[in-house]
Amino acid sequence: MSIRPLQDRVVVKRIDEESKTKGGIIIPDTAKEKPSEGMVIAIGNGTRANDGKIHPLDVKKGDRILFGKWSGTEVNLDGTDYIVMKESDIMGVIG
Repeated sequence: MSIRPLQDRVVVKRIDEESKTKGGIIIPDTAKEKPSEGMVIAIGNGTRANDGKIHPLDVKKGDRILFGKWSGTEVNLDGTDYIVMKESDIMGVIG
């Protein structure tokens, strides 16, 4: 199954953080916070201005991004968890 977001929405897959600290301490799954870093899987066409023109999004498929802790809506497609969020919820692109 595939998903195509509409307008200024993007589909993001979370990038899991390391389960071990730099000092070698293993962090159990129950103590981990959800990562706020992800990979853009799909993007919408962009926002439509009052004059009818479509303004494309600043992010593109494959970008590694940073987003807020409570951003977007979590969905599960074919056993994989994704987040659908507006482009304005994205704080930055990691280069």
